[in-house]
Amino acid sequence: MASLFPKTLTATGFLQLLPRLSRIHHSPVHSKVTTSRTMSSGSSQRIFQLKIDPLTGNSEWVVIEEDEEGFTQNFQQPLLATTCYLDMLNDSRRNRAFREAIEKTITKPCHVLDIGAGTGLLSMMAARAMGSFDSTECDGGKGMVTACESYLPMVKLMKKVLRLNGMEKKIKVINKRSDELELGVDIPSRADILVSEILDSELLGEGLIPTLQHAHDVLLVENPLTVPYRATTYGQLVESPFLWQLHDLHSNEASACDGIHLTTPELDSIINVKGQQYAMHCDPIQEEIKLLSEPFKIFEFDFWKRPESHGETHLCIEAINDGKVHAIISWWVLQLDREGTIFYSTAPRWISSLTTTSSVDWCDHWKQCVWFVPGSGISISKGGEIHLHAIHTDTSISYKLESQKQKTEVLQQELSARDLQLVLSPERIAMYGDKEWRLLNLKAVESALQGRVKTLCMVADDSLFLPLLVAHLSETLRIISLFPGLREKGLQYLQAVSPSNGLSRDRVEVLDKRAKHLTLCDTHQDKVDLLIGEPFYCGHHGMLPWQNLRFWKDRTMLDSVLSEDALTIPSKGLLKACAMSLPDLWKSRCCLSKIQGFDHSVVNTMLGACGNLPESDDSPFLPFFVWQSGEFAELSERITVMEFDFSKPMSPCQGKSQVKFDKTGICHGFVVWIDWVMDPQSCIVISTGPDKRYWKQGVKLLATPRAVVPEGQRNAGSCYSAVLEASFNPSNGELKIQLDFS
Repeated sequence: MASLFPKTLTATGFLQLLPRLSRIHHSPVHSKVTTSRTMSSGSSQRIFQLKIDPLTGNSEWVVIEEDEEGFTQNFQQPLLATTCYLDMLNDSRRNRAFREAIEKTITKPCHVLDIGAGTGLLSMMAARAMGSFDSTECDGGKGMVTACESYLPMVKLMKKVLRLNGMEKKIKVINKRSDELELGVDIPSRADILVSEILDSELLGEGLIPTLQHAHDVLLVENPLTVPYRATTYGQLVESPFLWQLHDLHSNEASACDGIHLTTPELDSIINVKGQQYAMHCDPIQEEIKLLSEPFKIFEFDFWKRPESHGETHLCIEAINDGKVHAIISWWVLQLDREGTIFYSTAPRWISSLTTTSSVDWCDHWKQCVWFVPGSGISISKGGEIHLHAIHTDTSISYKLESQKQKTEVLQQELSARDLQLVLSPERIAMYGDKEWRLLNLKAVESALQGRVKTLCMVADDSLFLPLLVAHLSETLRIISLFPGLREKGLQYLQAVSPSNGLSRDRVEVLDKRAKHLTLCDTHQDKVDLLIGEPFYCGHHGMLPWQNLRFWKDRTMLDSVLSEDALTIPSKGLLKACAMSLPDLWKSRCCLSKIQGFDHSVVNTMLGACGNLPESDDSPFLPFFVWQSGEFAELSERITVMEFDFSKPMSPCQGKSQVKFDKTGICHGFVVWIDWVMDPQSCIVISTGPDKRYWKQGVKLLATPRAVVPEGQRNAGSCYSAVLEASFNPSNGELKIQLDFS
């Protein structure tokens, strides 16, 4: 991407280019990381890493200086710790399939092009496959491997891996996107064989189609050999109350007894999920899924020929059970060799157990995908038919489903509330429709309003539920919402749904100001008596639970406008933890050694490896939905490590607690989350623990799994307790936790 930048560029100048970069990112970028940028400055290169400030919700580009041996990082977490590289490289089934297909495909000296080369694993496999050929045959670009990788940190890692394996002279590394490669400049001739793995859970999201189009137009010979050879997507119609809760807020809140209507009959989809496929591990909810069809083939993509940017297919699917179609679960199958003997599948286990593409190992880099059927779903009887219209673009696959009875209803759902629609994550929509969550908020606000006649209430964040709840409970209360993220859309939303909630359109005042700029002039000299917020909303995808403490930061900045006896909801946060057995997750984050014969030990630090580390090294905390992390089991009581007191301005916090194991097992790590205490009496608590599906937890994996037993069953080699010590730094929102086993 060097051609995009002037010869010298300041950090400010770089930030001014971000709108342009965001557009560029939709073209083929062969990387598992989307939050870093590279620029040249003089004779050196700099990496800009996007870092989220957990206390403000803002993001900034942090400069990471490069030297010849690596990177001098100015923040603690390994540069690529939260990416899927490590998990992918630990996938032995994937690695073996690619090796077998590459060795079967490369039968003579040729020019091999590896697009999105990563650590160079596939390139080394190709070079080794050609290693037995006579070097005199390697003329005119034959007998060579070109590795194309656009992301500079991976290029640096790849070069280290190649040197470690004695492959640096056998593989030409090019730090460019594949659509920037020039024939006769970067590569001497068109390549005979393409090896590439630029696939996401949906298949197309990493730019597979435009990448293949450019490669066939410019970089490959006619009718090239490819690994993989073909990919086929499949789907299945399912009924699932859990999946239904993740997108249909209108139907789910109908049974709530609080009288709050976040949606209305006229605006039933004013709050909705984005119309896309969502990557999700479906095996954990297998018992909650009713299969309504046999698996059906949707699209087929041949890597060996140029794909089309747009494709459509119409299918008539017969129902195998009575039920209501809530979602389409989809997956893909790779055929890696031309003959069709080597396969890899992302199918759920209820499918893969019936095929030769059996998926036995849990992995997180590829999951199944879920497409939510709009509204409350489509009713179908066994033997009945549903028509599916599938469409693919350059980067995604979408669906339209209809039965004869449902055509008008589905069309209406697609058209309603289009102009006012707010797009939320599936987890947040499910939370808003959860009766228990709504009831706990209702009780907390009712308790806070007791005895208060004239009160100024301020909603500090983007909550849609809380302003309506407060207005519903008190006719005299003055309410201000800040909507720091939604801004004008938040105001439009409240005005649209207020009449259905029996409120005037101006019942809630929306201030177009950030908390740090707010003064008593904005509140007409009135002090805020009740400050409420929804700090446990689903934030950035890669954020840890305690990085939702923005509410505490806002409360601190608003201190000058709060009354002396002001109440906050929630009143405090409890940092909770428990020891867990997590064998699948631990295996996926292990240190790498040999992968199909190639040493990868030099990549562990940069990729944030956790398992099999030296005991002196510390592993990073990683955000995961524990319920989607393969096999897991709690091995200890749930303990409180530290408290955050929101009734006071933000300050440093420390905590120390002993964890006593109450089950015998193998401890792979500790899971940490926050429970939100909603009232001063600590009677109303909303938990975000590992048994809750709407929130991610923080996971700290151990370098070496520990055998643990209850205290009364002490035996040699087993631990019966551990001590967790935590400290919170309010200046940067960082949390440090130390572990000590007994």
